[in-house]
Amino acid sequence: MKELFDIVSRNCSKQITSTYSTSFSMATKMLAPSIRQDIHNVYGFVRLADEIVDSFHDYNKEQLFDRLERDLETALAEGISINPILNSFQQTVHDYDIDRGLIDTFLKSMRMDLTKSDYHTEAEFKEYIYGSADVVGLMCLKVFVKGDSEKFEALKDSAMHLGSAFQKVNFLRDLKEDFEGLNRSYFPHTNLAELDEESKDLIIKDIEEDFRKGYFGILQLPTEAKFGVFIAYRYYKRLLRKLQQTPAIEIKNARIRVPNYEKFGLLTRSYVKYQLNLVK
Repeated sequence: MKELFDIVSRNCSKQITSTYSTSFSMATKMLAPSIRQDIHNVYGFVRLADEIVDSFHDYNKEQLFDRLERDLETALAEGISINPILNSFQQTVHDYDIDRGLIDTFLKSMRMDLTKSDYHTEAEFKEYIYGSADVVGLMCLKVFVKGDSEKFEALKDSAMHLGSAFQKVNFLRDLKEDFEGLNRSYFPHTNLAELDEESKDLIIKDIEEDFRKGYFGILQLPTEAKFGVFIAYRYYKRLLRKLQQTPAIEIKNARIRVPNYEKFGLLTRSYVKYQLNLVK
């Protein structure tokens, strides 16, 4: 039965979310059940592409990525895939009329990671951020507003800024792994081998501005999505604060984390603020 395979596909996407990201999984659980699975489906696809370019070092990454793109094309055209992650993702794409251009732009940025190791100009950096993060936020926004084009356009800019903020925090947190393990340097005009406090502060100020602009969009989200996105916002703001308090030399040499007990404390405090209508 196709229905049974669809259930398995959705469970696979949910499993990817919970296995690869405890923080994103926690935030997703705060979304309304009516949209929760579709965010799992988007995340599962995004993680699949990301793993190819970041993790499968003993295999031909370009061939694997080519295959992913072909399989996705078939899944979107036929409305089914024997790859359970693509099967669940294509269903969400069709249900919410997610623009194919967003998907293609995401794949373009992921493919850049196969060959490009640094970004020398702001234009290059912004192009990469748009494709790797902003469009993912826009895909999720399509789900949050349940495909409503008018609401989507009204919240589009804020969603992009929030996606940029999340991605830049990830870049700063993963500095050591990206630079030493993958030979990548994302931030332009910054010598990551000699990252100093001044350079770190400039990066953090840029991220804080993205957070500021993204927060206004959170306030206007439908009830089904608002608390879950607010939790993600609070988590990444907390992670940014830890990075701000960490000397640049330590960021270069260790991956900064928010421990699980802090995450759950953050969830509790955020819930209280939300219930008391302090999210304004």
